[in-house]
Amino acid sequence: MSDSLHAFVFEGVAARGAIVQLDAAWRSLRTLRAYPAAVESLLGEGLVAAALLASTLQRTHGSLLLQMQGDGPLQLLVAECSSDFGLRGTARWSDPIERAPLNALIGAGRCVITLGGASGARYQGVVPLESGTLSQALEAYMRRSEQLDTRMALHADADAAAGLLLQRIPDRTDADPDAWNRVQLLAGTASTGELHALPAPMLLRRLFPQDDMRLFEGRALRFACSCSAQRVRDTLIGLGRNEVEEVLAERGGTEITCEFCGQTYAFSAEQCRALFS
Repeated sequence: MSDSLHAFVFEGVAARGAIVQLDAAWRSLRTLRAYPAAVESLLGEGLVAAALLASTLQRTHGSLLLQMQGDGPLQLLVAECSSDFGLRGTARWSDPIERAPLNALIGAGRCVITLGGASGARYQGVVPLESGTLSQALEAYMRRSEQLDTRMALHADADAAAGLLLQRIPDRTDADPDAWNRVQLLAGTASTGELHALPAPMLLRRLFPQDDMRLFEGRALRFACSCSAQRVRDTLIGLGRNEVEEVLAERGGTEITCEFCGQTYAFSAEQCRALFS
């Protein structure tokens, strides 16, 4: 299995979809931090889901950020797919945390999807988080926020993560009124092993043997963090001179660690003050 995304569209059904399979990219992210099993599997599913949803966007939308937060033991889960299909993610939790339905782990919370363009423009959709699985939560999000019928299958373990997206195409009508029900039922027969192991063309032939479809050229996925020293400088400037001086008075310098990749950026007092010169 390689780190790839394959989008497809049915010729005779008003539906489109995508398949994501993560291998090295998922293992790279796992080495950065030790996550409890309950958090790790959800984070893997979140990365797959972010890539699947990003596959439906025009590249001008930039990054897609999936965020879930609440007052439960899983306080925050973030997964991001950039415009060039770089993936990163992180989570915050309180111990002890055991495997449980998503809505129990999050507690009273919400699901937020943010689109970021190169121009800095943003679109954000927010819905309450009430479902027991991430796939159910995102299906509900797409129905309520985007008015799009969506079916998702997501799975992640210690070695790999994979998923399948199926979505009705708006403003198109099927000749067969039962077509959407049929293809989403067929998509639901995909096993975890098939999602992980079968190449995209083979998986689609197995699931939809009677349907003609176009399978687009695969996109390579990878782990990639967008943090940088310049972004940290911009953050410090945004805090303002007074707040930075308070930190310097207490610590003599600043040290900021990226939650996504673990990279630490250290600035001396002289470097911090130079930002405001």
